[in-house]
Amino acid sequence: MVPAYRISSLALIASLATATHAQQSTPQSSEQSAEIVVTAQAENATEVVNGGSAGVLGDKPAEDLPFTIRSYDESLIRNQQPQTLGAVLENDPTIRTTYGFGNAAEQFIVRGFSLFGDDVGVNGLYGIGPRQLVAPELFGSVQVLNGASAFLNGAAPGGSGLGGNVNLILKRAQTRDFVRATASAEESARFGGAVDVSRRFGANGEWGLRVNGAYRDGETAIDREDRRTAVIGTALDYDSGPFRAVLDLAYQEIRVDALRPKVTVATATIPAVPEADANYAQDFTYSELRDVFGTLSLEYDIADNALLYARAGARDGDEAGLYGGITVNDATSGAARGTALFVPATTNNEAIEAGLRVKLGSTITHEFNFGGNANWQVFRTAFDFLPGYATNLSATPQVPEPIGPGFVGGDLADPNPTARTTLWSAFASDTIGLFGDRVLLTGGMRLQTIRQENTNYDGTPGAIYDENAVTPVAGIVVKPTERLSLYANRIEALQQGPSVPVDPNNPTTNLGQSLPPRKSTQYEFGGKLGLGGMLLTLGAYRIDRPGEGVRADGSFGYLGEQRHEGIEFTANGEVAPGLRLIGGAALTDTEFVNGNAVPGVPEYTANANVEWDLGFVPGLTLTGRVVQTGEQFVDQANTLKLDSWTRFDLGARYVFAAADTPVTLRLSVDNVANKRYWASAFDAFSPALLQGGPRAVKASISADF
Repeated sequence: MVPAYRISSLALIASLATATHAQQSTPQSSEQSAEIVVTAQAENATEVVNGGSAGVLGDKPAEDLPFTIRSYDESLIRNQQPQTLGAVLENDPTIRTTYGFGNAAEQFIVRGFSLFGDDVGVNGLYGIGPRQLVAPELFGSVQVLNGASAFLNGAAPGGSGLGGNVNLILKRAQTRDFVRATASAEESARFGGAVDVSRRFGANGEWGLRVNGAYRDGETAIDREDRRTAVIGTALDYDSGPFRAVLDLAYQEIRVDALRPKVTVATATIPAVPEADANYAQDFTYSELRDVFGTLSLEYDIADNALLYARAGARDGDEAGLYGGITVNDATSGAARGTALFVPATTNNEAIEAGLRVKLGSTITHEFNFGGNANWQVFRTAFDFLPGYATNLSATPQVPEPIGPGFVGGDLADPNPTARTTLWSAFASDTIGLFGDRVLLTGGMRLQTIRQENTNYDGTPGAIYDENAVTPVAGIVVKPTERLSLYANRIEALQQGPSVPVDPNNPTTNLGQSLPPRKSTQYEFGGKLGLGGMLLTLGAYRIDRPGEGVRADGSFGYLGEQRHEGIEFTANGEVAPGLRLIGGAALTDTEFVNGNAVPGVPEYTANANVEWDLGFVPGLTLTGRVVQTGEQFVDQANTLKLDSWTRFDLGARYVFAAADTPVTLRLSVDNVANKRYWASAFDAFSPALLQGGPRAVKASISADF
């Protein structure tokens, strides 16, 4: 059987050959070719949209929101050829990416708090997208909201996202019809192909269809690490008169073999960083992920000033993996202990949301929002901790797969439901516009209920959590001039309260109880300035989260506060004709109840991504990116610290015309210097290090027909 990526590559070559033949058969003026190149180069320009979906407040431009939202569109994904969502978010100066719990599960650090993959939204709904790794090819926009968002989006089912939220918008049909074919190659031996089709039809173009699929397979730039990704997505939309509807369906399958794991540190010093492409994984480790998901979105304009909307989504997920870990016991020699854990898991999630948005008044306006949402999740899993083995970080031997069963929990062949989670909420808000909407005042409240029924691995009933809380929001936007917007907000985040832990050394009087929902409060103020083709944003925030511990009366509960403070600056847009910038920096200061800093949170982060269309070489664009991350503590005692690190990426793309077909060649090199560095120390359980990626060369050719 011929691999899919070869079929795609052959199809692309055949298409280009046909286009070239057409060029020979039908002479074309140099003016026509130049126009095709200029148009295609402009369409390929990497763009950041300043604004996006603000949850129940709807889609808004940045200048009308008392929050900061940026949307990275599909041109960035096309140009940079990222293999995961984390690689897309590397462009954001306020976010850093790490792995979760020993497997191929990305999580994101925003304002010093984690955002799990489970809590990334899709088309505005939680629990619908893949929970471990996300293939970016399916999405037309990656939207980043900085700050707490319990009112805007509801409580995240996984309990993360206190510092920010990410919402993914699946691709939709565009106004221009096209068929785009792409063939790609990555270091070391990973090849792929993609097809993307967009059509509008009907008497007035009211129907739209977008179908896109991609396949990639082969060894990555990390030695022996192999990744296979297959995705296909379909969107059918209808837009006519007052009624609009979109049906999105998507399938994603990812397999990662010999994933380079995080490194747990059990030493008083940090081990030296191995070679940039070194892999200390065992060849028997793997993660296999399969997701089918979709959403249905409906909107109806009751009147010019009133919108009724509803959306629903569902996901079926299946995971299996033999996950590997490594714990270094001797930092000098690299001597370590390896672990292996087999985990099957399935998830079935559904979500709905409905609401009414009405704008009234003329001199003084009111935009009212009313509605509610609900989320249902069933998680089934089991585990098998296999026997450990001796290994080494610096010179990793390959060992036979451990023979089990080891320490087993649940039915490995048919896992039982271990958690059933239900969240529902009702919300209401009013945005008052004064002086021609030059001043916007927002106030609102959301009543949120969280219920979770746990089941022990042996099938016996576990704890039941059933709590509710109200999360308010208050915000103000003032526009002194047309392109200057000043803002401030007070908003809360909401988490399920923790269970009282079992600790023989610190017995408590309320063992087995669960604490009420934990609310974090954020205060933020800042400004947004349009300057030519640029938008500059500057904001300062403080987030207070209740701490936890054993209180004076011997009970476990909320105790003191964990504080996160910071300043964020972003700059996006066109500096000069043909010169574009995506950049910014963030300073973050965190403090536990005991005064120590939160491990894994860099003191500062900074990015600068530059694109330059060379006017004297038509069709040629040069790109460069620098990513810098400051020092970060490794452990909660703050005795170990990672050095700061800086990475440089370079690239170029070239557009030319084959007859009337624009063809784009892309070449990029990540980590040009092949720098070795520990990228992150963020981990939920113990001090663990994630190594940064090695130099990786990526190339592609695409044609739009």
